[in-house]
Amino acid sequence: MPANHPVTHPHLKIGGITPLTTIDYPGELSAVIFLQGCPWRCGYCQNTDLLPRDNNHNIHWHEVANLLEKRQGLLDAVVFSGGEPTLHTGLEEAIQQVKSMGYKIGLHTAGIYPERLQKLLPLLDWVGMDIKSNQAGYHQITGVKGSGQRAWESAQLLMESGVAHEYRVTVHSDMLDDLQLNMLLEELTTLGAKHVVIQECVTRNCFDEKLRTTKNNGINTTLLNKFSSRFPNFTLRKAIAS
Repeated sequence: MPANHPVTHPHLKIGGITPLTTIDYPGELSAVIFLQGCPWRCGYCQNTDLLPRDNNHNIHWHEVANLLEKRQGLLDAVVFSGGEPTLHTGLEEAIQQVKSMGYKIGLHTAGIYPERLQKLLPLLDWVGMDIKSNQAGYHQITGVKGSGQRAWESAQLLMESGVAHEYRVTVHSDMLDDLQLNMLLEELTTLGAKHVVIQECVTRNCFDEKLRTTKNNGINTTLLNKFSSRFPNFTLRKAIAS
């Protein structure tokens, strides 16, 4: 790396890289760094190979840094995704290195570690946060008791930070019914959320094999219409059939 960028190697387990995308950071050409590992086991998870804390083909940080050096001026932003990127103690150091190259920084997170997110927020330009359920129903999706309290604490921190963001809700009718979705959207209203994205679950790669063959009854549009005026930016992303 050039002399103006410190040659250090953050402690990260990198499971993959997307060198160019237009959809992972709104309005920006970006690269995505996928970090390995997540403590939750959500049935509709699409990145199942990133769930284990380690794998046999981790990418070294210097390969990522070299790629980003070469793409300066071609890309606008770099997104750290996963898995759950805040699982990694070296994430802050990696973000600082990438910022020093002139990139905007995006983060995809489920808000699993609010204290770590709070420390990172001053370094971030945009955050896409997954909201799984209303707070009380979280453990039914994540399989972890107390997960709802931590996730909604992170949602509050993000709301108060002033960092550009969106809250994203994935809906599979077997995991988030109309009553739960209604309660979730009521909680986002109370939070003061401005940008909410509702996305239909893509079933073909779900972690839970039963969801791959179970019909997703879709999203109740009457329910969505009830809330569409409450959020200045309210988007529905339909699943694309394979």
